[in-house]
Amino acid sequence: MTENDQKQLGRTLWNVADQLRGTMDADDFRDYMLSFLFLRYLSDNYEAAARRELGSDYPDPNAIGNGGRTPLSVWYANNPGDVAQFEQQMRRKAHYVIEPDYLWNHIVHLAKTQHGDLLTTLQRGFRYIEEQSFESRFQGLFSEINLASDKLGRTYPDRNAKLCAIISEIARGMAQFSTGSDTLGDAYEYLIGQFAAGSGKKAGEFYTPQQISSILSAIVTLDSQEPKTGPRRKLDSVFDFACGSGSLLLNVRHRMSEAGGSIGRIYGQESNITTYNLARMNMLLHGVKDTEFEIWHGDTLKNDWDWLRETNPAKKPKFDAVVANPPFSYRWEPKDETSQDARFRNHGVAPKSAADFAFLLHGLHYLKDDGVMAIILPHGVLFRGGKEAEIRTKLLSDGHIDTVIGLPANLFYSTGIPVCILVLKKCKKPDDVLFINASEHFIKGKRQNQLTEEHIARIVDTYRNRDEHARYSRRVAMQEIIDNDCNLNISRYISTAEAEQDIDLAAVHAELQANDSRIDEAKQRHNAFLAELGLPPLP
Repeated sequence: MTENDQKQLGRTLWNVADQLRGTMDADDFRDYMLSFLFLRYLSDNYEAAARRELGSDYPDPNAIGNGGRTPLSVWYANNPGDVAQFEQQMRRKAHYVIEPDYLWNHIVHLAKTQHGDLLTTLQRGFRYIEEQSFESRFQGLFSEINLASDKLGRTYPDRNAKLCAIISEIARGMAQFSTGSDTLGDAYEYLIGQFAAGSGKKAGEFYTPQQISSILSAIVTLDSQEPKTGPRRKLDSVFDFACGSGSLLLNVRHRMSEAGGSIGRIYGQESNITTYNLARMNMLLHGVKDTEFEIWHGDTLKNDWDWLRETNPAKKPKFDAVVANPPFSYRWEPKDETSQDARFRNHGVAPKSAADFAFLLHGLHYLKDDGVMAIILPHGVLFRGGKEAEIRTKLLSDGHIDTVIGLPANLFYSTGIPVCILVLKKCKKPDDVLFINASEHFIKGKRQNQLTEEHIARIVDTYRNRDEHARYSRRVAMQEIIDNDCNLNISRYISTAEAEQDIDLAAVHAELQANDSRIDEAKQRHNAFLAELGLPPLP
């Protein structure tokens, strides 16, 4: 499928969503839409794996006839004694199992025939996937999908009929497209983006625009100590402690794959239950096996993931790469004992009014010595005083801040403020900080400004080579930063003002004299015409 077809599938599904949600809030309908797309992916992938596993024993779909039976349901009915062994093989090869009654094609048949058991079947199917399909339990994966909601209808028949309509339209919209994992994954990302666009400030809870995600993923996949040498061959582990729908982590994975490398395991943490479920679905839908990722539902600032708080140094988790787009200037409630928290003990505790540095220090704490961290933050972290100035000074004196990248305003759905990317390393080599001012390089859009591939490539190439360009990038020695009281405001180090053009006074004088001569000549010709007409000359 071409890229245009992939985008068209996303647009088709978005149009279906827009038509069908009626009075339902877009955020509510998003959960239904994305869950059904997820079920379609799991079913297609599972049936393809079953076809390979059973070979010639897989029933011919054309010989089954109508009636809602799927090839797999026919095989189950004809081979009851072999089902257990078959499912054991499927768990080994496909990493999950779905019973025939819960496969998408059977659900679509129930929808198209307005079957009264569709709603009940869906409820059972969702519960089965959460509790039995995978080796890892995905408890609560569909917890935000309320199939008993009055928003679907007041009575069971009303809700059942509404679901029949929604699923039938989704199936009709997808029928004209082939639906491999990449295609459905792209459609899922497209829909998340479209729902984010309509969610305003709430979009910040679950979505990092792809253009910004591309910059961060490019940075952390380069060799952390010698970025000029190009991408790493492998990242053992990647961590996003405010992972939202997981798009940033997936972007890192995609970039590593494109470069011929690989990622050992992906880790994410998310406090919002709805977004946490989106992230888990997003991972599976993009072909990340359940053994290749772990997403934790919990509060990053409270550090309530027991695994992260491991006290045994030999088992203490550390990551090759950390990426994050945490909530901007989030108000939090540090306690008296927070100052003794291992994450903040060396650098200080961020103020209650803005947890930006608390998030940053959390990620830095779990970064390997040779790792790299890229985090999106508001510009205030570069220059605000008080406790933040103390933390910033300590980070600089310890040599952890490698690069500061200023981005244009209005890139996010959730806020119009300009943001920056801080790149941090525990053992960076250069005794300077690279500043990149990309704030004036963008395409203005109707709702959000856009970064083109050229804009992104220039930022990444400048970071990789630590290049200096007039009014764009500069390597600033630590002493100069210290002389500026460790203020990292980009405008202190890179001026975007255009230099005034030098004026050649002699050339200007000569040009004025030439203009005077031309005026005199024109005046003489004009007076000659006036004399021929018997009119007085001009003075």
